[in-house]
Amino acid sequence: MIERLLPGVEHLQNPHPLFVHYPLAFLLGAALAYLAAWIWRSDRLAGIAWAFLLAGTAAGAAAIGTGLYAQKGVMVDRSVRTALLERHETLMIATGCLAVALSVWAIVARPFPRRLRVVFVIGLLAMVGVMMKGADDGGRMVYDYNAGGSACGQPIEFTK
Repeated sequence: MIERLLPGVEHLQNPHPLFVHYPLAFLLGAALAYLAAWIWRSDRLAGIAWAFLLAGTAAGAAAIGTGLYAQKGVMVDRSVRTALLERHETLMIATGCLAVALSVWAIVARPFPRRLRVVFVIGLLAMVGVMMKGADDGGRMVYDYNAGGSACGQPIEFTK
């Protein structure tokens, strides 16, 4: 049934690729919207940012869960696993932890903390920085080492 709706799914080794892009978009959107809300002192933008942060945190939980489920079956050389996969896992779990902490803070001080607002924004920027590095490692595994499909022979050794 799902192959009929999403024909590319049949080529996936695991469900992780179906979930990874949502937290990237929502969490980056949250950071940008919070920055805009701070600059323009807009409660409406803060509300949008809050919704993006919560959606990104929930989507991140799904992406982390499917990533942990998938990691043992990812067909990459041991050198790629050591150099990229393990760091990708660590960075994305750290992103998830930062997102949860910022979400809890934003829920308590809904929608945009007034006390220590600069620290909150720095936390958002740190979260995005960690997320981007982790996403880069994930992208390298897929596009440099074919971790997501069967377009070329496996395993491919790690090269810098």
